[in-house]
Amino acid sequence: MPPTIEVYLAAVAQVEPGKNAGVSQLFLDADIVVQAVLLVLVLMSVVCWVIIFNKAGMLRRAHRLDDAFLELFWKSQRLDQVYDRLERYKGSPVAALFKAAYVELSRLTQDDRQGATGLTTTLDAQDNLERALRRAATTQRTALERLTPFLATTGSTAPFIGLFGTVWGILRAFQKIKLAGQATIATVGGDISQALIATAVGLLAAIPAVMAFNFFTSRIRVVNSDMDNFGSDFLNIVKRHFSAR
Repeated sequence: MPPTIEVYLAAVAQVEPGKNAGVSQLFLDADIVVQAVLLVLVLMSVVCWVIIFNKAGMLRRAHRLDDAFLELFWKSQRLDQVYDRLERYKGSPVAALFKAAYVELSRLTQDDRQGATGLTTTLDAQDNLERALRRAATTQRTALERLTPFLATTGSTAPFIGLFGTVWGILRAFQKIKLAGQATIATVGGDISQALIATAVGLLAAIPAVMAFNFFTSRIRVVNSDMDNFGSDFLNIVKRHFSAR
């Protein structure tokens, strides 16, 4: 007849008499290697949650400000009026693109008035504006994607780190079996429990990290699409302006 749960609990109680079999006690009783693994996983999880909350707020604010800025841009009749109100839209990637393009356009216009050569043709103006927009878009994408690779790293490595702790704990359990000369729950129960905790903590760190990384990637893709669309629209507006001259 297989042992009942009462037999198992009695065996564990014989190994650790009078001790609480909680997670904290399992951590304190664990081997130094398993403790190090658990500490690394907990630290990775804490960092991930900090990134998650910060990035969620950043993307939510960017989306809200982008919508507000685009509404202002398409309702305004003059670009300088939009530029004068940019302070209200700090944190908007699209507004940052407009600022970079407007500064470059102002420089081109000033050069044209001063009679500078090589910068006033339609092709040269478009090339300079495209470069300014690309630089601004790259800067904004870098800011949006900052620290998100850590989420992907945690999601892909945390389960394996936890598995390492589990394997190490099971190896210790087999060593105890060898020394004791018999395989009983009382001999290996504590080590196996500590080993399985490492795998559980690894999964708890990895699952939210993977979910957050996928969510943020999709949101950043939307913001990038808004920047690309705005850049194309702005270039078309400038092209029509130069063509009408």
